[in-house]
Amino acid sequence: MLDLAIIGGGPAGLTAGLYATRGGLKDVVMFEFGMPGGQITQSSEIENYPGVFREEPPLTGMELMEPWPKQCMHFGLKHEMAQVKKVTKSNNIFKIITDSQEFEAKSVIVCTGSTPKRAGFKGEDEFFGKGVSTCATCDGFFYKDKEVAVLGGGDTALEEALYLANICSKVYLIHRRDKFRAAPPTIERVMKNDKIELVLNAHIQEVYGSTMGVEGVKVLKDGKELDLKVPGIFVFVGNNVNNDVLKQDDGNFLCDVNDNGEVIVNLNMHTSLNGLYAAGDIRINAAKQVVCAAGDGAVAGMEALNYVQEHFND
Repeated sequence: MLDLAIIGGGPAGLTAGLYATRGGLKDVVMFEFGMPGGQITQSSEIENYPGVFREEPPLTGMELMEPWPKQCMHFGLKHEMAQVKKVTKSNNIFKIITDSQEFEAKSVIVCTGSTPKRAGFKGEDEFFGKGVSTCATCDGFFYKDKEVAVLGGGDTALEEALYLANICSKVYLIHRRDKFRAAPPTIERVMKNDKIELVLNAHIQEVYGSTMGVEGVKVLKDGKELDLKVPGIFVFVGNNVNNDVLKQDDGNFLCDVNDNGEVIVNLNMHTSLNGLYAAGDIRINAAKQVVCAAGDGAVAGMEALNYVQEHFND
């Protein structure tokens, strides 16, 4: 039986494994179907991970994550290259059901993250990472004193537009309706910001550019086409929370989740079920930054260590 099963091999999962094994747990397995590293490995430039910086050429996400698996497995973390289908619990023991076999575990940390939804306009996939972004905190600085566009009408879109307005010379906020779904105070702040121009009742037709990246966004508004000459567009149309492993046969979740499917945790990454923890982008109020996911993983790893030692002492 495993002391700890970690579902997901991104920054949160790897760090959880490091802290749990270094703290003394012996049988810790990280389930990740592909190579460890997470979504950040797809990023072309990393500037905001403390203590790791390279000016020219910029550090890539792949380079940032390259040494993590070796370090995190040095103290005994094992990598099981398998797709986890479901996690259940019975008689104080968790069952990890993969595509090929089943494992039992005393504790579980779920770090499967979330995936930004795509809006579906022409050029979105082609220029993703080359001008099309889903993270203002990650990529906003690259557009310092330049004009950018933001797509979306919820809290995240408006909050990120406000964040970008502190960096960029102008922000076009594009929304398909004439009203926003964000909190009233956030809407009021957007309305009062002179650097944000609203483009409402509008749809993006196409993002275009060259091998160098995005050069503009074509928007259809009131039957007329607008051509916004911007080098970057930030898309915030929601996230798909990767919570399938927590869904049970009766349709309910193994632990409490919010209306968006994000796992509800406290400051110690405890879920509503003893012995089950969630870390990284799958949890509520996640900052969706590598440094924060790693912090979550460290907390969850130490909490799982304490739980196993307290409840399974021979």
